[in-house]
Amino acid sequence: MEVANDFREKRSRSKRKERGGSSPSRRDMAIFAAVIALALFPCPAIRAQIAPGGEHLAVSQSQSRPPQEGEPDAASQQEGEAELQAGTTLTRKGLFKDAIPHLLAARGRVSEEYAADFNLALCYVGSSQFKLAIDLLNGLRNRGHDSVDVGNLLAQAYIGNAQPREAMASLERASQLSPQNEKLYVFVADAFMDHQDYSLGLKAVEIGLVNLPKSPRLHYERALFLTQMDELDQAKPDFEMASQLAAGSEIGYLAAAREELLGGDIAEAVGTAREGVKKGYENPALLTLLGEALIHSGATPGQPDFVEAQTVLEKAVAKQPGDPTSQLTLGGLYLMAGRLDDAIAHLEIARQIEPSKASVYANLAKAYQRAGQLSQAQVALARLAEINQGQAEKIRSAPGDRKAAYSNIEGK
Repeated sequence: MEVANDFREKRSRSKRKERGGSSPSRRDMAIFAAVIALALFPCPAIRAQIAPGGEHLAVSQSQSRPPQEGEPDAASQQEGEAELQAGTTLTRKGLFKDAIPHLLAARGRVSEEYAADFNLALCYVGSSQFKLAIDLLNGLRNRGHDSVDVGNLLAQAYIGNAQPREAMASLERASQLSPQNEKLYVFVADAFMDHQDYSLGLKAVEIGLVNLPKSPRLHYERALFLTQMDELDQAKPDFEMASQLAAGSEIGYLAAAREELLGGDIAEAVGTAREGVKKGYENPALLTLLGEALIHSGATPGQPDFVEAQTVLEKAVAKQPGDPTSQLTLGGLYLMAGRLDDAIAHLEIARQIEPSKASVYANLAKAYQRAGQLSQAQVALARLAEINQGQAEKIRSAPGDRKAAYSNIEGK
C-alpha cells in the first residue's frame, strides 16, 4: 500500500484553502480545523487509517490482470488505472478535493475497486463530505471488505456526521476484528476529542484499554479526556501510568510534563519537556507544553526563556497548525511581546478552531484593544461574557467537590 503522509495536517491545509483565507506563514488551518478537531487536541481532526509503520494510508491498486466478463476493455482499464494512480498521488499530498474527480473516474474501470473506493472515502472524510464517505464505506462492507481499516474510517466519518452511536458501533465492530490495534482506538478517540464529545471519546479509549491495558498511549489519551471533563484527580494516575510505561520515550515525556504542569510543578515541567525536546522528541504537543511551562515560569520579553518559548511554539505551530492550544499560546506570547498583528492572526486561528474557549476571547479582546480596533474588542468581550455565563451556570450545577476544579482551570 502507498501512504498519504500526515493526513491530519494535510486535511487542515485543505480546509483552510476551501475557506479562502490567507494565513500567516507556517500554518494552514485545521480541521482541527476540523475544525477540528484533536486534538488535541486535538481539532478538528479526522484521522485516516494507519499502516504498520505508522503512516496514514492511501490504498494503491494491485497489479493488473486480464479483464473478466462484464469488466471494461483493456484500453478503458488502462485509463482507469492511470486515474487511480493520479488520485492516489493527490491523496498522499493531502489534495483531497483535487483527488476526488480522478478517483470517481477510476471507479468501475480498475481491476481493484477496493483501492478506488477506499481512497475516495478517505478524500470524502478529508474534505468533510461525511455522508458520501459513510455510504461508500458501508458499500465496501456489504461487498465483503469488513476490515479494521474500513471500520476505523467509517467510525470517524460517523463522528463528523454527528452520528456518535453509529460511530461507537463501528468502533466496537472493528475492535472485534483487530482488538490489539492501538491506533484504531486512538484515532477514533481523537476524532471525538476534535468534536468535543469527551464522554464518548473516553469510552472509546476505555474499550481500547480493555484489550491493551498496558498501552501508554491509551492511558495518556484517557488522562487528556479526564482533564477536559475536569476530573483532574482521576487524570493524574493515568498520566503517571503512561510516564512509567513509556519512560524515556516521547509519550513518557509528554505524560510526565503534562502531569507536572497540571500539578503546578512548573520548574519540573520545564525540565521534563526540555529534556524530551533535547532528546529529539519534537512532537508539537511536547513543544507546546514546553512553551506553556516557560511562560508560566514567569519568562518575559527579552529573557532567554522567553526566546526559547517563542522558538518552540513557532515550531509547534509549523508542525501542527490545526492545534488550537499551540495557536493560542503563541498568540498570547506575541501579545506579551507587543507584536499585535501576529498575536491577532494566531488568536483568530485559535478562535476558528475552538470557538468556545474563553481564554481565546480574553486574549483577542486585549490584542484588539491595544491595536486600537475597539469594535472588534467589543465583539470579543461580548462572546467572552456569554462563555463565562455558561461556565458560571456549569459551576453552580456541579457537585461540591468539583467546583474547585472548575475554578482552577478557568481561563486555561
